[in-house]
Amino acid sequence: MIPLSVLDLAPVPEGADAGQALRNSLELAQAAERLGYRRFWMAEHHSMPGIASAATAVALAFVGAGTSTIRIGAGGVMLPNHAPLVIAEQFGTLESLFPGRVDLGLGRAPGTDRAAAYALRRNLGSDENQFPQDVVELIGYFQRREGRAVRAIPGEGLDIPVWILGSSLFGAQLAAMLGLPYAFASHFAPALMSEAIRVYRERFQPSAQLDRPYVMLGFNAFAADSAEEAELLATSVQQAFVNLRTGTPAKLPPPVAGYAETLPPQARGMLEQVLTCSAIGDGATVKSRIESFVGETGADELMITSQIYDHRARLRSYEIVAEAMGFPPSKGGVGGE
Repeated sequence: MIPLSVLDLAPVPEGADAGQALRNSLELAQAAERLGYRRFWMAEHHSMPGIASAATAVALAFVGAGTSTIRIGAGGVMLPNHAPLVIAEQFGTLESLFPGRVDLGLGRAPGTDRAAAYALRRNLGSDENQFPQDVVELIGYFQRREGRAVRAIPGEGLDIPVWILGSSLFGAQLAAMLGLPYAFASHFAPALMSEAIRVYRERFQPSAQLDRPYVMLGFNAFAADSAEEAELLATSVQQAFVNLRTGTPAKLPPPVAGYAETLPPQARGMLEQVLTCSAIGDGATVKSRIESFVGETGADELMITSQIYDHRARLRSYEIVAEAMGFPPSKGGVGGE
């Protein structure tokens, strides 16, 4: 059975606020833990009305305190926005609080637009070569070295797995060179997925952290008790992508029946491309699609994301996926009921 994990953007639905979104994230993490998912990752985005996980390490501390066994992590921290020492300290703190449960995924994009990136005090003139240097510097802070002038406390000496995230060949090449696990953002940028996987596997060099390539792929799942309901649930993320691509990001909208049919051909084509790596339907349909995707890609793990407007429907979607994929029955069901 392939491991499944959860990617949560702490979506803020219309009519809700960030506080409710983060409480929903905790409840989702608790459900994922009961259902048998391996990891619960949150992602750094800024200046986005519909995403509440901007302060990713803070949000993960909240989730970690309310769970006990599921791995928690960043999918990812956008390293160009931060000094490597600060991230080493933040995730060293998380690992100190929740030993053996913390992952650190690192991305090269700013996770926002140019104006917000500037507000983050990011050096907008830096070239892409700075990212590999920052990754190596950050990993170095987790290692014990005598006579070091600058130390990450907490962080130094802790075993925190570092992942490289990407949606292009750059991240694949870097992950391979450093011998790190690689997570590809196929849930929203699938165009280069197959080539990136090939490059990563062909060029992988074993490291102290990892002796063979390990690929995790993002995958959208909208599961419900009927195909019609699942199709309806998926219209919220369709609207969100259209809003984002037209420069009007907003809170996650409620579903609209037949939404895609109302769009011009260009927008429909964009949605079809963006959501290529998706399963929409009942349990049997989702199981078939996941198994086919894994067979095509050889993925070692999938990270399931479900941008669903209704929180109870989102919990139910993850439950259906777990049941369909043969996870052991959870105790109490979603929501602890």
